[in-house]
Amino acid sequence: MMENVKLNDGTLIPRIGLGVFRTRSGEETEQAVRWALDAGYRHIDTAKAYRNEESVGRAIRDSGIDRKEIFITTKLWNEEVRSGKTKQAFFDSLDRLGVDYIDLYLIHWPAEGFEQAWLEMEKLYEEGYIKSIGVSNFHKNHLDALKIKGKYTPSVDQIESHPYFSNQELIDELHARGIAPEVWSPLAGGNRAQELLAEPVLKEIAEKYGKTAAQVVLRWHMQRDTIVIPKSVHQDRIISNLDVFDFELSAEDMRWISSLDKGQRVGANPDTFDF
Repeated sequence: MMENVKLNDGTLIPRIGLGVFRTRSGEETEQAVRWALDAGYRHIDTAKAYRNEESVGRAIRDSGIDRKEIFITTKLWNEEVRSGKTKQAFFDSLDRLGVDYIDLYLIHWPAEGFEQAWLEMEKLYEEGYIKSIGVSNFHKNHLDALKIKGKYTPSVDQIESHPYFSNQELIDELHARGIAPEVWSPLAGGNRAQELLAEPVLKEIAEKYGKTAAQVVLRWHMQRDTIVIPKSVHQDRIISNLDVFDFELSAEDMRWISSLDKGQRVGANPDTFDF
């Protein structure tokens, strides 16, 4: 049974969503979204930079599920942040998705000009085109800058977090500010995911609960009160990633998983990214 998280603006967001980063436009994305919706997902996370918004929109329409039941997230890319084209970029995403509103719109990275982009997003929020506005890959210093300029506190900050890079200090900061932490690459991604899921401690904990190592890690994220965005194009994994609501890790298990932290990112540092 899917859980929802109540954001600071009163919006309810499903605790787990399907991510489509690096999922190829066309059949691959459409099939992944269809499988997810069939499995019970009601939260799909895309971005302009992923180049698959049209495929996400098509799969959602083809599903026959009422639009209001599906939570759609997309993101404003750095190029449009820097060029001051937030409004145009938003409506372009709206057109590609084939919908008349977005549930959650995020600034993808704190590119130069993000403060002005945020003010434009606040207007779109007030006009009803966006249900919730938030950010992605923002550190405390970026959030401080928004607090000075903006009227609203971001509802969400989507950040990198996994057992090799728990990012717990930032997660604690977000909770203190009333911002919901949402995690990307929850399983570390790529080759690091294989390494992570082979960790003996995860295998041992998984065996105890009759779960997979991936399910244990996703449950660890949930019990840290985060929203989780696992990505997969495999039907069995998409289904498995949602099967995490029927068990609870002990405090000791949570500590063991947290002890895997190496402070190692798999993505760019928001303070030094160059794209």
